Amino acid sequence: MAAAATAGLAAALAACGGPGGPEAVSQVGVAPRPGASSTPSPPSQSAPAPASPDDSPRALASHLASIEGAIRNPATPASRLDELGREQQGAYLTLFRHPEWQAEVTALVPAAVAPAVRANLLAARELAQLARPHPELPKWRIVAPTPAAELLADYKAAQAAQGVPWEALAAIHLVETKMGRIRGASAAGAQGPMQFLPSTWAIYGAGGDINSNRDSILAAARLLRSKGGAGAMDAALFAYNPSQHYVRAVEAYAGLMKADERAYLAYHGWQVYYGDRLLPEGFVG
Repeated sequence: MAAAATAGLAAALAACGGPGGPEAVSQVGVAPRPGASSTPSPPSQSAPAPASPDDSPRALASHLASIEGAIRNPATPASRLDELGREQQGAYLTLFRHPEWQAEVTALVPAAVAPAVRANLLAARELAQLARPHPELPKWRIVAPTPAAELLADYKAAQAAQGVPWEALAAIHLVETKMGRIRGASAAGAQGPMQFLPSTWAIYGAGGDINSNRDSILAAARLLRSKGGAGAMDAALFAYNPSQHYVRAVEAYAGLMKADERAYLAYHGWQVYYGDRLLPEGFVG
């Protein structure tokens, strides 16, 4: 099956897995767990102070409500959503650092954005169950993502071809490699933006390039369809990565994108963290 590389929300879950399940993860991010290096170049940056207030649950709830509301407001220009996504990621990182605040913050946010807050927090918790970051920084290369509109067209083309919801493909892409930002083979040998083992790629790759976003998204759609597709997404996602934590995290992100496509545009802005360390574009481990 495809190998999972997890780093979802904001603290940066770094992980990877193979047919036997995930091997290593962090807390709130998206990525494969290629090997590690103690002398990365260029060096990573310490995570910047999150944009969200961290002085009280009420302040954080207000900040999250503002961000989530702006993301979903049609009057907010699409060009601002990458920036809002980074603020969103920072706010959830703060919330994840304060587990004692989580129930209060969730209760304080307005009803209109409460489902988004609950789902993003659920995804962070689920990914955090998969593993922990290693002390050494990973052997990744961090690159600029493909433009959001181009990736969205790829997801929707795969949906049209295979009947797999585009939101599930986008959520996998987010969880595996932060939508293609992370380059590097996993410890299990998984490769590319959707983290395929070469043996699995031979079945579903259709002669494409394992390092191509478009080709790997199409391959993921073929795999998911073969394992049940839209009619059995739980089973299909479990076949992709045999972990219920992984399944629940992917479904949480996918559900938010299905409810409002603008949620995808914000996720596209999420950066790569490893634990609390920001790995900026240009990082080489």
